[in-house]
Amino acid sequence: MSRMARICAGLVGWVGLGISLALLIASCAQTPREAAPSQGVRLVALPDRVRVEIAGRPFTEYFFRDVPKPYCHPLRGPQGLVMTRHWPMKEVPGEDRDHPHHRGFWYAHGSVNGVDFWTEGNNRGRIVHDEFLQIQSGPRTGLLRSRNRWVAPNGQTVCSDERTLRFYATPDSARVFDFEVTLLATHGPVTFGDTKEGTLAVRLAETMRVRPNKAHAGRPPGRILTSEGHRDTEAWGKRAAWCDYSGLVEDRLVGLAIFDHPDNPRHPTWWHVRDYGLFAANPFGRHDFENLADAGAGNLVVPAGGRVTFRYRLYLHEGDAARARVADQYAAWIANRTQP
Repeated sequence: MSRMARICAGLVGWVGLGISLALLIASCAQTPREAAPSQGVRLVALPDRVRVEIAGRPFTEYFFRDVPKPYCHPLRGPQGLVMTRHWPMKEVPGEDRDHPHHRGFWYAHGSVNGVDFWTEGNNRGRIVHDEFLQIQSGPRTGLLRSRNRWVAPNGQTVCSDERTLRFYATPDSARVFDFEVTLLATHGPVTFGDTKEGTLAVRLAETMRVRPNKAHAGRPPGRILTSEGHRDTEAWGKRAAWCDYSGLVEDRLVGLAIFDHPDNPRHPTWWHVRDYGLFAANPFGRHDFENLADAGAGNLVVPAGGRVTFRYRLYLHEGDAARARVADQYAAWIANRTQP
């Protein structure tokens, strides 16, 4: 058996990850250098961040020290293409400088016991890294687990969280990672308030936008599609099991899909997805998204000592949602939902 055949045969085990066998076998057939997943996932702990490498190539960095909230930046998709906006972490020509709190990939919310953890600055909350519970590299997966405190402007802790990021050693034609967060009412009852400003979020590359900015006027626009068939600006505020945002990066069509786990509270989630590149899953914004009279319709209350867990998958792929078979990938993921 040839070396490439052995590698492709070894990918059978990835079906349990929800990455279809057909997609991965097709990836193996592209170029010999895509044998790199055998190198696995490597996590490197640095003083202020954890660097994540897949098959010897950089994927992202998890920033946790001296930041308003932990975040990953950049997210690199197929063939290493950077699929998140650089600003405000880095100055790059052609990028708009709106919403300075949009930092790569992050998790936060705009009303937690009335405190805004979504935006940044004076009188805003901060999500403070406490400790890492696990940093583990591996031939197929890498694992990062941390504990964090949500601290109000007056210094009081509102709640805590434990989050897990699980990275997979996929071929260069796709990148996949899972995000799980358990919100803990460690300091009394917690109300996650009804606001559109949240929660699991990505700020995509400027060239992927549905509404191009001035620097990219005339370029082909990006596209948004949900599992319910909502497209582009119609997707905002709608509920769906998954949402996909695709567009050009360095003149190559790539996309990012976010999957909402069927066991999540309020599944299917609402999507706070904008034509300027913000892409977020928000289970707490019902009043805003559905234009309801009850401003607290979307509130979620966690009693003192209680907890609530949300799970998501992010799938960075080539092409649009159809070419990447996003619906099939989601179906495969939920078919194996008893696994991590």
